[in-house]
Amino acid sequence: MSTGDPVDKDPLYLDYAATTPVDPAVVQAMAGCLTLEGDFGNAASATHVFGRRAAARVETARLQVATLIGAEPDEVTFTSGATESNNLVLLGLARSNADRGRHLITTRIEHKAVLDPCKRLEKEGFVVTYLTPDRVGRIDPDAVRAALRPDTVLVSIMYVNNEIGVMQDIGAIGALCRARGVAFHTDAAQGAGKVPLNLRTLPVDFLSFTAHKIYGPKGVGALYVRRGSRPLLQPVAFGGGQERGMRPGTLPTHQIVGFGLACEIAGERLDADQARLMGLRDRLWNGLAALGGTHLNGEGAPRVPGILNVSFEGVEGESLVTGLPGLAVATGSACNSASGEPSYVLRALGRDTQLAQSSLRFSVGRFTTESDVDFALEAVRDAVARLRAMSPAGLDAWGAGALGVGGSSAATGAAGASEGPTLIKGEAGGPGQEAWVRFHLAVDGGIVKDARFQAYGCPHTMQVASWLTRQLPGRTREQGIPGTPAGWAEALSVPVEKLGRLLVVEDALQACLGRWPRGA
Repeated sequence: MSTGDPVDKDPLYLDYAATTPVDPAVVQAMAGCLTLEGDFGNAASATHVFGRRAAARVETARLQVATLIGAEPDEVTFTSGATESNNLVLLGLARSNADRGRHLITTRIEHKAVLDPCKRLEKEGFVVTYLTPDRVGRIDPDAVRAALRPDTVLVSIMYVNNEIGVMQDIGAIGALCRARGVAFHTDAAQGAGKVPLNLRTLPVDFLSFTAHKIYGPKGVGALYVRRGSRPLLQPVAFGGGQERGMRPGTLPTHQIVGFGLACEIAGERLDADQARLMGLRDRLWNGLAALGGTHLNGEGAPRVPGILNVSFEGVEGESLVTGLPGLAVATGSACNSASGEPSYVLRALGRDTQLAQSSLRFSVGRFTTESDVDFALEAVRDAVARLRAMSPAGLDAWGAGALGVGGSSAATGAAGASEGPTLIKGEAGGPGQEAWVRFHLAVDGGIVKDARFQAYGCPHTMQVASWLTRQLPGRTREQGIPGTPAGWAEALSVPVEKLGRLLVVEDALQACLGRWPRGA
C-alpha cells in the first residue's frame, strides 16, 4: 500500500479490471522459455528437440487453459488476447455465413472490442441489433428471444461487464440460441478465472478471454471454439497454418506458458479469492455509501466479486479523479478526451450525464488488503467532501470556512478591513450542465477587494476560476474582465476542447459585473 506523498511513491493500485500484475511464479515460468538454456524453440519446428520441447510446453499450457474453463484442449485457440478473439469470431463467423444470414445481435454495453467489429460488419452490409440493458445492467433473455430472426447467424453478449461487473445469464441466453440454431459467443475477459466456468455444460459456442486479467502476461489470450462449431469460422489472417489454420503466426511460447500457469493458479485459488474479494468490495461500498449521495451501479444484479462502480452526486468525474493522486482507479468519465462523452455503459443504464461522468470503477485483486481499502475510503471521502463544498450547490463562498475560494489572503484581509464592502454574486451554467460557476466579489471604493468562486466542473474549469480570483483584486468596474477565454487557455495550457467551459467562466464574471452597482 502507498500511503505517503504520491510524488514520492506510486499510488495505490485499484484498477485490477484494467490489467493485473504478473504473478511471480508466472514470471519465473516465462523466463524458462527465453534463453538458450530454456525452451526457447519454435513450436512449429518439429524436426529438432528445441521445437519439440517448445511444442510440448504449448500443449501443457493448452490443457491448463482448457481446464480453467471446463473445455477440451483441442477447443482452445491461442490468440494475442480477448480483442483478437472477439474479432476472429465476429468477423470470421459473419463473413463465412453471409450466404445464410446477415443479422447479428449484441448489446449496447459490450466492450469496444465487440462493438467496433460490429460497426465494421455494418459497413459490409450486415445488420446488427443492439439490445438495451435494464437499469441494473442485465439483458433480459426474452429481449434476445424477441430479437432473433430467421437470418440471425450470431449472438454476442458479454459474460461480465468490464465497467460495472454485472454478470449476464449466459446459460439462459445460450439455451435460446441453441434452440434456434444460432451461434452464441460471449466475451469472458472479466469472468474467466474470477467466477466458475464449465463449458461442458454451458450452451456457449465461442468464448473469448485473456491472460493479463488473471495475473498472466499481456499479449496472449484464447478463443474457445466448441467442437462442431469450428466449420462456422473462417480465419481473418493468413500465413503459416498455426492453430489449425485459425490463427497463423509463430506461437509465443513464453507468453503461452505464462498464460497456462496463470490459469492453473487462478483455478486453484478461485473459491478463496472469490470470498476474499467480495469481502473487500463490500467493505469499500459500505464505507462509500455512508457518504450519502452515492449510487452503486449494477446494484441488485449478480456481480463479479472484484469490481465496484460508484457514482457520486455533486462532483465532476475528472475533478474527482484529479483529486485522488494517491489512488489508481478508472473513471466512467471521458472528459479528458475530445469527445467529452460520459460512459456509454452507464448512459445505457439510464444514468444522467452528471452521474455517469462522476463514476469511479474500483477493482480489487490478489494483492489488495483491508488496509488498502481503508486508505482508499479516506482519500475518496476527503476528495468528495472538498468538491461538494466547492460546488455552487454547497455552502455560500462567504460562509463558514470560505469553502471553494480562490482569492489571495491579502485580498481577503483588505476586504475584512473595509467598513462596508458590497458583496456581488454572478453565475453561469447550472445543475445538470457540464459546468456551473459562481463568482463572489467584495467591492469597495470602486475596486475589487476580494474575489472568491464556487464551481462544478473539470479541473481546467476549477484552475481558471481560481486563477482569475487572484487577478481580480484591485481591478475597477471599468477595467472589466482580465483577458479572454482564449488568453486564459493559452496562459494555463487548457486543451482547446475545454474552451467551451471557459466561456461559462466568462459568463459568470460578466454576470458579476452586471450586478456591480454604480458608486460601490
